[in-house]
Amino acid sequence: MPRRRHLLKAPLALPALLLACAGPQELPPLRPLVTGYRHLTPLRLNVLEIELAEPLPGAVQVMEPVPVRPEAEMRRMAQERLVPIGTEGKARFQITNARFTRDRLPPQGGIGGLFAGEPGERLTCQLACRVEILTGEGARVGFVEAEVQRLQTVADGASPAARRDAAEDLVRQAMEAMNVEFEFQLRRTLRAWLAEGLTPTAPAPVPVEREDLPGGAPRTATPTPGTLGTPRR
Repeated sequence: MPRRRHLLKAPLALPALLLACAGPQELPPLRPLVTGYRHLTPLRLNVLEIELAEPLPGAVQVMEPVPVRPEAEMRRMAQERLVPIGTEGKARFQITNARFTRDRLPPQGGIGGLFAGEPGERLTCQLACRVEILTGEGARVGFVEAEVQRLQTVADGASPAARRDAAEDLVRQAMEAMNVEFEFQLRRTLRAWLAEGLTPTAPAPVPVEREDLPGGAPRTATPTPGTLGTPRR
């Protein structure tokens, strides 16, 4: 009987031995953050061009690991959503804050921390950008700013894959919020430069003159195109 038990246990130890020889497990590939922004309603501005300026000095602060660069997503949002339709001037898009930070949290202790799991770190994603409307000479005639912030905590002892997924989800949530806030601020503050707020100017009605003919019968003078009326005789 002891020999039989030994034979039964040997196959059970084999998978563990194979896993130990296989080395560290590879992380699954990342999912794409978003499919892009071209499927959304374009924001048509009455300017000749859209300038994607470099971020402000010190605006980009990212603590690894982060699977998606927030400043790259903000730039893609502006590139795919802002559309110039005018004949002069330009709109300048600039990132003023693209921050992703990780802060180690102190242990809570007690029974609550024992059952719920100690929070390991707090993830913070802060995004802010600005759009300026400039004349052909470079004078600023309008601007708007948008900013959002999202937070998330990761449990202590989380795997690298879990930490990566949490960071990706946080950037995704922040970008979704920024996309909504960005459009809202543009429509509210820069309405005069949006195509939806522009209406064609109708030509002024041409005046119609009346004069009395001999015999008392009135005559209406219909002006020809490009004139202000028929001159009196």
